[in-house]
Amino acid sequence: MKAKDLKHIFYEWQGDVLVLNILGTPMAKQDAILKPKGNQLKISVKAQPQNGKATDYMVDFLAKECGVSASQIEVVYGRESIHKQLRIKAPKKLPKGVEFE
Repeated sequence: MKAKDLKHIFYEWQGDVLVLNILGTPMAKQDAILKPKGNQLKISVKAQPQNGKATDYMVDFLAKECGVSASQIEVVYGRESIHKQLRIKAPKKLPKGVEFE
């Protein structure tokens, strides 16, 4: 695999579904979508990491950022982990660094 092939390793499109690999940071000073780190997009949220509440908060935050309802975002894995994969159905807007297919 060439270096240029790694450009978008933190996401992929499956039809109209955006699949994002995320490295989450709970208890941050502000909600933010940061730069990718390896094969994950760094996202920080202000929420506490208790019983998946930070993940729920992150889903709501990303729903607003992507112009969709929270019900259009599925947590594939990582509900109670900093390592997550989310599936966003037909996003209207995209986080920085992600391009429409």
